[in-house]
Amino acid sequence: MSNTSERTREILRKVRQVEIRSRKFVDESLVGAYHSVFKGQGMDFAEVREYQPGDDVRSIDWNVTAKMDRPFIKVYEEERELTIMLLVDISASGDFGSITQTKRELAAELASVLAFSATRNNDKVGLMLFSDEVEKIIMPKKGRSHVLRVIREILFYEPQRKGTNIRDALRTLNHLVRRKAVCFLLSDFLTEESQAWIRPAVREKPGDLQKILTLTGKRHDLICIDLHDPRESHMPEVGWVVLEDAETGQQVEVNTSDSRMRNLYAHQNKQRMERMKETFNRSGVDHFRVHTQEPYITALRAFFKQREKRR
Repeated sequence: MSNTSERTREILRKVRQVEIRSRKFVDESLVGAYHSVFKGQGMDFAEVREYQPGDDVRSIDWNVTAKMDRPFIKVYEEERELTIMLLVDISASGDFGSITQTKRELAAELASVLAFSATRNNDKVGLMLFSDEVEKIIMPKKGRSHVLRVIREILFYEPQRKGTNIRDALRTLNHLVRRKAVCFLLSDFLTEESQAWIRPAVREKPGDLQKILTLTGKRHDLICIDLHDPRESHMPEVGWVVLEDAETGQQVEVNTSDSRMRNLYAHQNKQRMERMKETFNRSGVDHFRVHTQEPYITALRAFFKQREKRR
């Protein structure tokens, strides 16, 4: 019983830490940017609300502003509610991290910031956790308690499977969410297709991922967030080591003191990342990369600025 209580306290403590850190980023850097990027202006007037940094000044209601002695803006029907879907890869490769956090912990914090940004704008937030199958779905809802549940699941859900199947996750999304939503896909994109050089028995056909990304991008506003750790690009020189594929269990012994081996490793992973970038570009979906050794808020802020310029 004591172990259960201790586990519960640890979960609540971790969720609270993520909430505090996420809310700080949202309040200081992102709430206005999120609103500017993802809010369109519909035709039907709905209400007025107090101005927030980053709001379009053209939407200011000057009559209300004059009466209240502080700025208010007009909100239109299309702006009142969006659906945000967070698709989080919980495959075994996400448990890897060579710096201060794993890729899964990075995904949880980033998803939390997006969720709190959404709830600050009165949007619904939903969650899909997937490995090589869809493992858990939380349908979109509003409110702080719902967002805290989403964060708790991302942090502490124990995956039943180890592999990665992004295609099935996106097919499920397209079947489940009929109306257009803003969908963030958080993954390291270490799929069988992307790792053909180390997984000879590849079941995925080249181009399968691109097809489903293209289809999903037409139905929804799909943003792919590529989670990366520096050890996936550069192998340290530490002598003989055994490397294991977290998702297949396949092991290989390599001599990291051999510069040719390290150069081959770096070259092949560079090619993998370039292929993924090309896949994103051909699919026409937005994408950006975050690193376990760098502040994710920098990449997220840069993405918002880039999106805003296109509006």
